[in-house]
Amino acid sequence: QVRLVESGGGLVQPGGSLRLSCVASGYIFRFAGMAWYRQAPGKQRELVAAISSGGTTNYADSVKDRFTISRDNAKNTLYLQMNSLKPEDTAVYYCYTLQSPGYWGQGTQVTVSS
Repeated sequence: QVRLVESGGGLVQPGGSLRLSCVASGYIFRFAGMAWYRQAPGKQRELVAAISSGGTTNYADSVKDRFTISRDNAKNTLYLQMNSLKPEDTAVYYCYTLQSPGYWGQGTQVTVSS
């Protein structure tokens, strides 16, 4: 079965960096588009960044020039490099695969606070 396991979250000070990872299994990773979403307390889940099977990327305006999404098809792993973190980036971050019908990871908490 499809499984997505995120890691790399934690507590970081404003201006700091974190790298999230998502290891996928149960399907052919390189054929599917992938994305990172996040959900802050009391808010709807929102798209942060996405990457196609061919490597095309797109980002939410709020994270452009600070976050970078990438994938390593040899390792079945999706990454999100987050730099210049702000308190408003605090949220649970979820990995998502477009492998039909779509699957979510369990999420990893990112807290940006001094």
